[in-house]
Amino acid sequence: MTTSLSLNVYGTPLQPCSTDPVTGYFRDGCCETGPSDRGRHIVCVVMTDDFLRYSKAQGNDLSTPRPEFRFPGLKAGDRWCLCLERWREAHAAGHAPKVVLEATHQITLERLPLSTLRAFAVDARDT
Repeated sequence: MTTSLSLNVYGTPLQPCSTDPVTGYFRDGCCETGPSDRGRHIVCVVMTDDFLRYSKAQGNDLSTPRPEFRFPGLKAGDRWCLCLERWREAHAAGHAPKVVLEATHQITLERLPLSTLRAFAVDARDT
């Protein structure tokens, strides 16, 4: 996996989020986006049991595998490119997962201040 040409929230090259499980709208391991990505899968998060329960209760079950969509099902500790609005919703409800800023696309800053993201930051090397 190579580093993306896009930039992260720090304005440096976007780093990979995860290859195990393989994440990203384009399933290339990076939180890249494009015109067809209506959900804006651009926030690299570290899943928690709390967030997975919250997301399922909101109608988005991320823990059940869906092989037909190349989706392995997620568990606590997995890194994943989450939809920007889902993260914002979870944050407002008190269930936001941690964020890997080096792997989170800079477009995120159009809807969230860096200070909010930093409050949920986890070092990429620690996950």
